[in-house]
Amino acid sequence: MDHSHMDHSGMGHGDMGHGGMDGGMPACDMNMLFTWDTTNLCIVFKWWHIRTTAGLLFSLLAVVALTAAYEAIRSASRRYEEYVTKKTEETPIGAVTERTPFLWTGRNQVEVSQKAHVVKAVLYAVQTFYAFMLMLLFMTYNGWVMVAVGIG
Repeated sequence: MDHSHMDHSGMGHGDMGHGGMDGGMPACDMNMLFTWDTTNLCIVFKWWHIRTTAGLLFSLLAVVALTAAYEAIRSASRRYEEYVTKKTEETPIGAVTERTPFLWTGRNQVEVSQKAHVVKAVLYAVQTFYAFMLMLLFMTYNGWVMVAVGIG
């Protein structure tokens, strides 16, 4: 269908505001290629915009701290799993007699493991969310941020 005969010049779209998109502030520069350039670097969010050298240094320290906190959560999760295994093994099964119902045997261990399962599921969800956020940090493709993730 040929639309070349239509004239839209009188519609007055030239004076439309764009919501203050430029606003005098430089926009975030999102690279899809590896770079060491930190000019207009935004880390994950628009509000985490690097404008100064001091801002870059504080941001890199924050990235190191975030990554180290992720490793602390992973370590705590492993320690909790070891604790649950030991607790389950230590929990008495109970005296089994002829009058003990068939499904009652080992109930204390089941209760311990059900609670532990919920806690482990929450820890896993937190770890997965955290890992995706760290992946987004790494995907800024900025060498300084990548080094900070590696150090953390």
